[in-house]
Formats: sequence, structure tokens, C-alpha cells
Amino acid sequence: MSHNLHMIEGAPAPITLKEVRNYPRVKDYIEGANELLRSMGYTEHGTRHAQIVSGMTRYILQHAGAPEREQELGAIAAYLHDIGNVVNRIVHPMIGALLAESILRDAGMPNHEIVPIIGAIGNHEENEGQPISRMSAALIIADKSDVHYSRVQNPVLETFDIHDRVNYAVQKSRIEMANTHDIVLELEIDTKFATLIEYFEIFLSRMVMCRASAEVLGYSFRLIINGTTLE
Repeated sequence: MSHNLHMIEGAPAPITLKEVRNYPRVKDYIEGANELLRSMGYTEHGTRHAQIVSGMTRYILQHAGAPEREQELGAIAAYLHDIGNVVNRIVHPMIGALLAESILRDAGMPNHEIVPIIGAIGNHEENEGQPISRMSAALIIADKSDVHYSRVQNPVLETFDIHDRVNYAVQKSRIEMANTHDIVLELEIDTKFATLIEYFEIFLSRMVMCRASAEVLGYSFRLIINGTTLE
């Protein structure tokens, strides 16, 4: 994906999400990151997760009134946000930001577009990050909202840990920006597999981060579980 192939009237054409998705290093890093996490017993962090978070980040930015190019850059940041797991789960946002910088620089993306992308990637985890921009805030909400039974990689129900149980219990998860004031995460949870208390045991800090991110975007964050609104 050399920038020499992206010339429009003598200037480099903007790098797109489609091109980033097809870049061999990106494919290999995402696949490798998911295999590393699978070996550690984590839920899916591969192409499926990357695509869902990327699409949801674009959706949030679009509804928040971001320009089209910012939406595209946000989608790219979201697609690359977990590639740091190919090295190590610990501080993977910072590792991922460095890997993304190398990939995007080699692709010919200008620094003024790379900078907000790596900032968003480097701040997407609740333990060491915070919403530092509109793009960052949209990525955080999209990432933390992807809880779903299809993410469980452990094939043996009897050996599920709490993360497996909670994800397996979620039958539906979607983000809605129903009006000009709220970003709503709506979940349908089968309590045969996990209780609501277990959900909050592992997701409370993530929901707090979503609330802070919604505020950066000028919205309020609402969580609806099995038809009950929690604010």
C-alpha cells in the first residue's frame, strides 16, 4: 500500500479504511493478536471485533456531526485499536499506537492525520486512558459496547470464566443515538448464564468511561438492560 499509488493531480490521495483493512501487516497483526488472546482465554479480539468497532465509531461520529474525513479516520483508528495485543496484553493501547503509526506512515498518511489516530488508540482502555478527543470518545464507546455471545472463543461451557459467561449471556447489543441528547447502549441479557451483578462486576469501569466519552461528544450516556434504563 505505497503512497506512490495514491496520487490525485500530483498529491497523495487520502488513505481509506478499505486500504488499511487490506494491508497485509494489518491482517497479520489482527489475526496474531487474536490468537495470542485466545491462548490466554480472552474473548474474540480479531477481525469481527475490529469491523464492528470500526463501523460503530463511524456511526457515532456521523451522528455527532463530524466531517466525513474525521469519520474515516475514526473508523481507521477503531479498526487498528487492538493490534498491540499481538505483542502483549499489558499496555496494548500504547503498543498498538506505535504499530499503527508505523503502518500509516509507510502507507503515506500525513502526520496531521496520524496524530489523532494514535492518540485515540493509545487512550481506549479504562485503566490507562481517557477520552481525549471526539474521535477517541467515539472509539471508546464503540469498543466498550461490543459485548455479545459471539465473542466467546472458549468452546466448553463448563469452563467459562466470568468474562465468558457475561459475554455469552448477551443476546443483543446495540448503540442508538435516538435523539440529540443521548447515546444509548441497549443490551438483552439471558440471566441463565450471567447475572446483572456479574455484568457490572467487570463492566462498571467501562460504563463510567463511556459516560465520560459521551460528555466529550456533547451527549449523555444511558444503559438499558432487558428494558430497564440505568442512568
